[in-house]
Amino acid sequence: MHNTWRSIFDGTSKESWEMVGPGEFRLEDGALVTHGGMGLLWYSKEQFGDCQIRVVFKLTKPEDNSGIFIRIPEPPPDPWFAVHKGYEIQIFNPGGEFHRTGCLYSLTKARQVVDAKADAWNEILITLDGPQTLVEVNGVLVTDHNEGDLVPEKQIWYEPERGPRPRRGFIGLQNHDDNCRVQFREVSVRPLKAV
Repeated sequence: MHNTWRSIFDGTSKESWEMVGPGEFRLEDGALVTHGGMGLLWYSKEQFGDCQIRVVFKLTKPEDNSGIFIRIPEPPPDPWFAVHKGYEIQIFNPGGEFHRTGCLYSLTKARQVVDAKADAWNEILITLDGPQTLVEVNGVLVTDHNEGDLVPEKQIWYEPERGPRPRRGFIGLQNHDDNCRVQFREVSVRPLKAV
């Protein structure tokens, strides 16, 4: 019986990761580093549900912008598919209360404000438990969302479509634009229950 972490990116290879959209993720010193955008690097080998996902990342400067995508229902043909059909866990410290690090972008208000540190490794822990999505940033709970919870009306064209997301889906990492350099050192998953 165990529910140990399994690495799907360990700093050495982009095997099973596919890129859609402009820009790229480069392997530099054991990390995936964002260049250009707006693009999406997604893990094509399997979909994830009822699990925890651990992402270890570092900002180059405090206002760097990126995101972690979950619950993407199908292989994304472009980065906007993930925006509108999955959830983006925002990485962006200066964003408003629905647009900051640890929020489901434009959908959930931060329960507590946690700024990701620049020039230091940060951890986002995502728990997918049926219809519930929990997000912790450096050990602090920022998001607790259940499918069907009230969310604000869409304000701007690039905000995601509202509506339910699947219980299982692909995951991905965003390269937002060429002014941001976000490094990802680890992406790991483990089942919620021992198997």
